[in-house]
Amino acid sequence: MVKQERAVRTRENLIRSAAEVFEREGYALASLTAISSQAGVSNGALHFHFASKEELAREVEGAAAEVVQKMAESCRDSADTLLHSLADATCRLLDTVAGDPLVRAGFRLGRDPSRKSGEGGLWRWWCAWVQDLVSQAQEKGELAQGVSPEDAAAAIVAATAGFEVLGTWNRDWLSGERATRFWSLLLPLLAAPP
Repeated sequence: MVKQERAVRTRENLIRSAAEVFEREGYALASLTAISSQAGVSNGALHFHFASKEELAREVEGAAAEVVQKMAESCRDSADTLLHSLADATCRLLDTVAGDPLVRAGFRLGRDPSRKSGEGGLWRWWCAWVQDLVSQAQEKGELAQGVSPEDAAAAIVAATAGFEVLGTWNRDWLSGERATRFWSLLLPLLAAPP
């Protein structure tokens, strides 16, 4: 049992270390040696848990997606309207990206052009989640007359992606405060009058 617990801890440590290296260096420049060194384990230990850099990158993306999905669903469950849950989720997402290298790496890996299998995983999920909530908001009568759910979802996703990319060189773009100001501007245009 002790060996299993140690193996689980080592695997989690490798995923976290890989996230930090991928986030810092990108997929192409990240080496398995740098990742194992960051984790404080041998290359052999890394290869015991992960057969390739791509497999490790997929694990990082999966772990990041789990964090983001739980956060988004908690916002959805706690807000009084779907539009407010979108606003809350966007603010919390930017705070999470700012504070968690795992989530930053998950988003970066999804848009890294050097990955042959990069499918935009986390970004694809976020886009679908936003589109789903905006469509549901329209069905419930939360959207203002004449607001296209497709255009609203595109604006929200594009702004979120922009904040994330701009945050790679200036962390001020990743503040919940900036997202709150964005929603203060956008929400009155989207929301149906009470």
